[in-house]
Amino acid sequence: MKTATTHTDPLSPGTHAYRTGGIVQRYHVHGNGPVCVAQSGGPGIHWDYMRMPALEEHLTMVYVEPIGTAEDSRLPSHPHGYTRERYSLFLQALINRLGVPKVHLLGHSHGAFVAAYHALHRAEQLAGVVLYEGAPVTGPEHGAEAGRRVEEFAAKYADHPGLPGVMAAFGAMAAISSDEQTEAVARGVLPSYFADYWGNEERLAPFRDSVRATYISGLDADLTPEAIDDRAALKKLEVPALVIVGRHDVICGPRWAFEMDELIPDSQLLVLENSGHMGHIEEPELFADAVRDFVLRNNLRDGAV
Repeated sequence: MKTATTHTDPLSPGTHAYRTGGIVQRYHVHGNGPVCVAQSGGPGIHWDYMRMPALEEHLTMVYVEPIGTAEDSRLPSHPHGYTRERYSLFLQALINRLGVPKVHLLGHSHGAFVAAYHALHRAEQLAGVVLYEGAPVTGPEHGAEAGRRVEEFAAKYADHPGLPGVMAAFGAMAAISSDEQTEAVARGVLPSYFADYWGNEERLAPFRDSVRATYISGLDADLTPEAIDDRAALKKLEVPALVIVGRHDVICGPRWAFEMDELIPDSQLLVLENSGHMGHIEEPELFADAVRDFVLRNNLRDGAV
């Protein structure tokens, strides 16, 4: 990929933009210290929910604005074509641009699937990878486990007046076809993504209201779905990995984190006991301490920046 940019310091604080293959790629730099590149979830959820001030005290956080989430960053095949290979190519171009020997890569939710793929296929410039609320598979098996977890959530909050809205949002997922629907569903299901949203609604409601989203189909440009099964490949992952999961996560719950930790040869596992899918919001200090220690330890070993 050829890139063009007018920036002189690719790690200066603030928003950066450059053009890659006719597509605008933006990223946002905050904090100081070793470099950690963060890929957000969805696909299609905008990057800013991933801000991690507790990590920015120790690391230079490079938040990727995933292609497709802004009008000038969309593929000609939009909303299709956003495969892990595509995201990985854009990640590689961005990492090359940063100009440091090695970086850490942190992926959340769908971003963890992307981070795993990148670590498996383009690990040369990675000092380590953080797989945060991911899974080794998609498809029926993953869907069945998520369905079971959502049923447990529904039973726990059966008498709460907010539950019907959450369940209606889950029911609307299959029919999403626009940015407006994507954002409405993302906000609608969000109470189930926390260990106790309604017990902390005053603090968490502004976060929920700030979530922005773009419709990304999950299909390749030829309209075929991207099936994922990384189980065999993860056994050969060569970079150190930190697997993080919230005990109460309904979408990518502990079952998958335990399985990834078993599969990956050089991995650590952190279970956030009082978190759902958003541990960096629910338990920010524990989350940040684990990621910081993981990064600094790898830097000492590999001499990364």
